Amino acid sequence: MELTSQRIDGANAKLTAVILQEEVNKNVDKIAKELGKTANIAGFRKGKVPTAVIKKTYGEKLVQDGEAEALRDLLNKGLKELDIDNSKLIGEPQIVKFDKNDDKIDVEVELAIRPEIDLGDYFALVPEITEEVASDEEIDQRVQDLAKAQTSFVTVEEDRAVDNGDMAILDFKGYIDGEELKGGSAEDFNLSIGSGQFIPGFEDGVIGMKVNEEKKLELKFPDEYQNPEIAGKDVIFDVKLKEIQTKGEVVIDDELAKKVMPEDKEATVESLKEKTKADIESEKASKKYNEEYKPQLVEALLENVNFDLPNLVVEQEIDMAVNKRASSMSEDEINEIKSDRSKLDTLRDEERQEARKSVKATFIVDALAIAEGVSVKEEEVTQTIYYEALMTGKDPEKMLKDYTEAGYLPAVQMAMVEDRVLSKILDSKAKKA
Repeated sequence: MELTSQRIDGANAKLTAVILQEEVNKNVDKIAKELGKTANIAGFRKGKVPTAVIKKTYGEKLVQDGEAEALRDLLNKGLKELDIDNSKLIGEPQIVKFDKNDDKIDVEVELAIRPEIDLGDYFALVPEITEEVASDEEIDQRVQDLAKAQTSFVTVEEDRAVDNGDMAILDFKGYIDGEELKGGSAEDFNLSIGSGQFIPGFEDGVIGMKVNEEKKLELKFPDEYQNPEIAGKDVIFDVKLKEIQTKGEVVIDDELAKKVMPEDKEATVESLKEKTKADIESEKASKKYNEEYKPQLVEALLENVNFDLPNLVVEQEIDMAVNKRASSMSEDEINEIKSDRSKLDTLRDEERQEARKSVKATFIVDALAIAEGVSVKEEEVTQTIYYEALMTGKDPEKMLKDYTEAGYLPAVQMAMVEDRVLSKILDSKAKKA
């Protein structure tokens, strides 16, 4: 075997080889001999099948196995020459050339290698962390909102019309094309005006109505309505207003504090304000972390931490980006790309820069996680998916199954690692500030 091993850069290598046919033949003989010891072939005792019979029976499969063994030998020798441990490889070696001739096979294999990353003093790249402060006005408004949320609705006795913020108690019945709408009727229904609970136009139509007034609302279901059978259809609602309720007097006292903070039996308005202050400042800090500090830190790392990227991983990232764009293309656009290779190349080139940034960021986050001792267990990923499902009203088991089958779990885990390690670094900088 003629072998040339080339280390292209810190993350890529190439093996160029000529495998002689006689090497493949030797492998075939060896494999056939071993197989003859265990094969069950009619007319021959087990373990006594002649090599010639094995070759005739298994034919091309033996040749493929012989070639595969030659490739494994090529790879092992190449890695040894390059002094690369097999554990450093990313993905499977890519066979980019396998030209078979009568007496030899010309082979080229590309290797993707996990790059060595020198993070340097990454704390020096952390943006300045400022302390978040809640103003008295923000605290008072939040407490006011809490008190309002705890205040019960009371019946409006005065003769007035429904207004935004009221609770309208009403009967309604819906019709499409003169037929009663299934599930589109209710009696004594509590509708919070301004909640956006019903289709557009319904609440606006109720505003201005007075108790015992009846009204016909001519509306239309949105085109993207969740029930496709009635999406985009015209609908008429017969509505009768039976009662108007509004929030009672808002009271801010120690009883409110105890109700809002049930874990603190000694809660007071003052302690409620202190907790509210801490909550607001925590929310502000979280928003700053996610929207400003983390993106700034990632950009600084991308700019200052340099290393070679495995071409294979970059190309895979481009594949995903192109497939994502293709999912929103028309059939004509896709056919045009299929018929013109240059258009696909152009499309891939458009995604290359972002793909490289994404791959680079992934390796940096992985290196940071090792440096900071941050990890995310599989059960934590499952818990996160379950929580997301519950928050969006979906079936947790089904969402987990869908994510697993689509291969999304590693991406979710990586996103969690990124969030955790960046937060840890930012927190460390904040404590030092």
